[in-house]
Amino acid sequence: MTLADRWRGWRNALIGSPGFQRWAARFPLTRPVARRRAQALFDLTAGFVYSQIAHACVRSGLLERLAAGPAEVGDLAAHLDLDRDGALRLLRAAAALKLAESAGPDRWALGVEGAALLGAPGVAAMIDHHALLYADLADPLALLRRGGGGGALAAYWTYAEGGPPDAKAAGAYSGLMTASQAMVAAQVLDAYPMGGHRRLLDVGGGEGTFLRAVAARAPDVERMLFDLPAVAERARARFAAEGLQLHATGGDVFRDALPGGADIVSLIRVLHDHDDGPALEILHAIRRALEPGAVLIIGEPMAQEHGAERVGDAYFGIYLLAMGSGRPRPAREIIAMCEQAGFVSARRIPTAMPMIASLIVARA
Repeated sequence: MTLADRWRGWRNALIGSPGFQRWAARFPLTRPVARRRAQALFDLTAGFVYSQIAHACVRSGLLERLAAGPAEVGDLAAHLDLDRDGALRLLRAAAALKLAESAGPDRWALGVEGAALLGAPGVAAMIDHHALLYADLADPLALLRRGGGGGALAAYWTYAEGGPPDAKAAGAYSGLMTASQAMVAAQVLDAYPMGGHRRLLDVGGGEGTFLRAVAARAPDVERMLFDLPAVAERARARFAAEGLQLHATGGDVFRDALPGGADIVSLIRVLHDHDDGPALEILHAIRRALEPGAVLIIGEPMAQEHGAERVGDAYFGIYLLAMGSGRPRPAREIIAMCEQAGFVSARRIPTAMPMIASLIVARA
């Protein structure tokens, strides 16, 4: 055993000792640490319950109702289609998570976490969407043993297991991506302004959420989008309705050549949806479409990011397994893949919130 192994064994034996735990909880200098560890352990145990409370608040419209102003329990019970006791129990649970808060006897208001959640509609959309993920995680070992996919989440993301994408399926997952991608776009564009570029091609761009964010910040950059035909058609219609210019091309990145002429290509939350082989194919396809000196930007949550470790290997590691395709990758692996695909350089650029998205810039 190495010295690190011995130290780790000693540490774990000490922390796991009931006698040490009781001593640490009583001793004034260690009591705050002991309480934090106990709370963290309980949160790990009760996390599913917390997420379901949030799900109930989102799906019922409780947070939107409280955002309109404090309300009496009776009025909230009618809004929620619950009896008074059921509404009060949900409100107390929501208050414990700071989604709601008491506003006096028999009155309730929106809490600080509830306000933050409403300010990030992509988060609310994901909470609602998680019903599919939780169905797949009813038996997590079974999911791991079958190698992922084959469940509710894979049926939602039809392309993940090679299923034919129709307009209805495209509408479902494109709507979710639209709701949740705005936060990613903000992180990417804060870290890498687009003003110095002429023409941007967004590969796998969905309904164009990232391109609309670019249009707001750098309106002179010409916007191009490439995605599956049913998705590209939705983007084309949406941009036309908003009076924005967009050249949208429908196709399959694994079979069809990408449009040329762009001096920058974006992959926003796309690469981690694919296993290593297909991910490398996407990078090769982009490299073939770019002239020397052009740029590729890759923005997505990545594994092993300091301060965002749970988002990478814990959340997306399991989510993508259930989806049936892809994995979160550390920045160094993505950089190596870019170089393997023929890019002359690739580097990581820090973002303000790596738990939402990290950024890699590669040059052809």
